[in-house]
Amino acid sequence: MQKRFARMTRIDDSINAIDGLECWGIKEGKDGLGIVKCEGKISGVFTTNRIKAAPVIVTAEHVKGGSFKGLVVNSGNANAFTGEKGFENAKRMAEILASKLSCKPEEIAVCSTGVIGRQLKMGWIESKMEEVFARLENSREAAKNFVKAITTTDRFLKEYAVKVGDIIIAGVAKGAGMIAPSMKSATTATMLAFLFTDADLEKTEMDGFLLNAVERSFNVATVDGDTSTNDTVLLISTGKKKVERDDKELFRDALTHVCFQLAKMIVKDGEGATKVFEVHVKNARSDEEAFKAAKTIANSLLVKTAIFGCDANWGRIIAALGYSGIEITENITLWFEKDVESEKNGKKGNEKVYLLEKGVQTGFEDEASDFLRKTDDFRIIVELDVGDGKGYAIGCDLTYDYVKLNAEYTT
Repeated sequence: MQKRFARMTRIDDSINAIDGLECWGIKEGKDGLGIVKCEGKISGVFTTNRIKAAPVIVTAEHVKGGSFKGLVVNSGNANAFTGEKGFENAKRMAEILASKLSCKPEEIAVCSTGVIGRQLKMGWIESKMEEVFARLENSREAAKNFVKAITTTDRFLKEYAVKVGDIIIAGVAKGAGMIAPSMKSATTATMLAFLFTDADLEKTEMDGFLLNAVERSFNVATVDGDTSTNDTVLLISTGKKKVERDDKELFRDALTHVCFQLAKMIVKDGEGATKVFEVHVKNARSDEEAFKAAKTIANSLLVKTAIFGCDANWGRIIAALGYSGIEITENITLWFEKDVESEKNGKKGNEKVYLLEKGVQTGFEDEASDFLRKTDDFRIIVELDVGDGKGYAIGCDLTYDYVKLNAEYTT
């Protein structure tokens, strides 16, 4: 019998946990530059926005080859809607790093994030690439500096790593606003995520695992409903550790878990956000309809503002459910739920406040509003009565600060 992986555990580390990976980054005001050096195979998914940034188009083409040697990311400028000059600059970034790594430009991934419609400061980027490349190393400090370098309006760094048996999956991400990712495979304020593993996988396996993970994590996350021109998720595998055939399903689930945690961090860091919530829809006609309904609720401006005001206005949730386009009846059960830990024995459980039970109002609006005032991380559970489909989404509240931050974004 083949040895099974041990239970997945989170490790207190970042992408530096991957043997052979070196990185560094710098941040100067709104401008940042980060580099990762790591040999392996690469897979990627990218924004479905019809206006795609130059680095998205360049990297999507490079990913098709499947070989990876390095990544260069700049922040402060999205290099989007910048015409032919923008493409030349994105290619130039790949060429510079490729020259330093003695590899082909097609083995380099390029990403950008920041203001749309402005040309890159290539003089600054080229000089800083020299500085950053000279400091590449494998350390916790290096990983933190890389993540800090790629941030824009982020309030905190987003890193998550797990160990499954002796396999490591480590990811970092940036994003706080313009978050409603919609990404597909390469063949078909920005969210960027870079995932690294030492698992030995085929390119086709990586493509399938990554698309599955993105569909169940980043693609169900929403801050403001805006799909960026630059959304990118990359998975790089060094292939140093063998994955038994029976364990590949577990790897897929672990990768999805890492992506979900990063996605939730991004939403929690939504510009001006004070609360993060998950929407779980159960007993829908199909999983597809459940996911659609959950994201519609999470994306509703009226739901978001009610949550910010700690107003348990369940009618807004029902209204969003109604215009989501899925099959429903009025036989709906709806409640708020959060994880709690017993003060007596330390055991974990759930605190729930029901608002509807089989379509009947419970009259617990005051209790539910008080629930909202006392938590910044909870779940909205919607139970339908039309099938066995289930799905979920991640959202955050919409605050005064979101308007202020985005009203002054370029100034």
